[in-house]
Amino acid sequence: MELLLKNIHAVDPQTGLDCVTDIAVSDGKISKLGTVAEPADKTIDCSGLFAVPGLFDMHVHWRDPGQTEKEDILTGAAAAKAGGVTGVLLMPNTKPPVDSPETVKYILEKGRQTGINVYTSACITKGMQSGELCDYEQLKNAGVFCITDDGRPVENAELMRQALELSVQNGMCVSSHCEDLKIINGGIINKGKVSEALGVKGMDRASEDYITAREIALAASCGAHIHICHVSTRGSVNIIRAAKAYGVNVTCETGPHYFMYTEDKLYSRDADYRMSPPLRTEDDRQAIEQALIDGTIDAIITDHAPHTAEQKADFLKAPNGVVGLETSLAAALTHFYHTGKMTVADIVKLMAVNPRRILKLPEVKIAEGETAEMCIFDPNKKWTVDPQKLHSKSKNTVFKGETFTGKTVMTICGGKIVYQEDD
Repeated sequence: MELLLKNIHAVDPQTGLDCVTDIAVSDGKISKLGTVAEPADKTIDCSGLFAVPGLFDMHVHWRDPGQTEKEDILTGAAAAKAGGVTGVLLMPNTKPPVDSPETVKYILEKGRQTGINVYTSACITKGMQSGELCDYEQLKNAGVFCITDDGRPVENAELMRQALELSVQNGMCVSSHCEDLKIINGGIINKGKVSEALGVKGMDRASEDYITAREIALAASCGAHIHICHVSTRGSVNIIRAAKAYGVNVTCETGPHYFMYTEDKLYSRDADYRMSPPLRTEDDRQAIEQALIDGTIDAIITDHAPHTAEQKADFLKAPNGVVGLETSLAAALTHFYHTGKMTVADIVKLMAVNPRRILKLPEVKIAEGETAEMCIFDPNKKWTVDPQKLHSKSKNTVFKGETFTGKTVMTICGGKIVYQEDD
């Protein structure tokens, strides 16, 4: 036996596991749950710690290829491991965009060097230009199972409908960045009291609500599955909730900043609080929170989007995006678990179980005979986010200076410890 975790509180909603136990790991698999008396090569007393299935972030940007000064696949993976994330789905808006088998091969081969499970999505349209559909058969054969033009919507509705129709035939997931670019029209933060106070152009919420409704209508017309990215408005929540009740095959996600913060953060004129879609109002924040609690929103993601300090220095000209892989679990534990709004099992569903189910990936379970793939965290560890201590190349976190309760202390993937807090 290579590894023995003693006295750890294991939680897995897939199996109903929720108790203090020992977890033995041999040959990369969980060999025994319960009291284990046999010696191990490495024994760790985990009293007070939780073990949950490794988290899966289905929406990250690692800027590789093309913008590796911001992040690359190895540094992105280091950030993921520090957050308890053992699997990621990369977005395709790299340089060049992921619209060819060659780029897919480059990413997946580099991902195999990271110690975690790295997957990539590919573009819906060539070059993400909304002009011509990609060759999905080629991309699927290269290892792609999700297509998206994330960073922008497919502007031509008929082209998007054709992509959804083809997705039914090829079994791919289609996800959509729901922001109409003509409605945004150069806006950089939420259109409302803060944009007016600062005298800057705002992003009208209609940009998100309209494309959300459009994608749902298109998916319903051809019986396709549509996944809505980073939901931020009450309007989108209501549209998705109604569509689910009507039987449309729609799933969706949101990020921690949308259930924790509002546009008031932008009074600081700090571009680290700018992302797409933007921080909205308190009414929107409450709607996002409730939608996570009642199951309307299926997954918590980070939309991890690194940018250099130089790029973020100019409030008006900075690109949108924030990093988040190392803070997402801490944010969820602080905001939901420690307030009694969610159990650990609820959070695991949103951050580990549902993302894999949406993407039709193999389940990751804490059970005998299963591959040892776990996030180990201290639910009561208080810590303050220091951007300079993050593993990401870029430090543009919306949570800088935030004090959280709960922190990943170890990550195990393939039976190996790939991150330990003291490393």
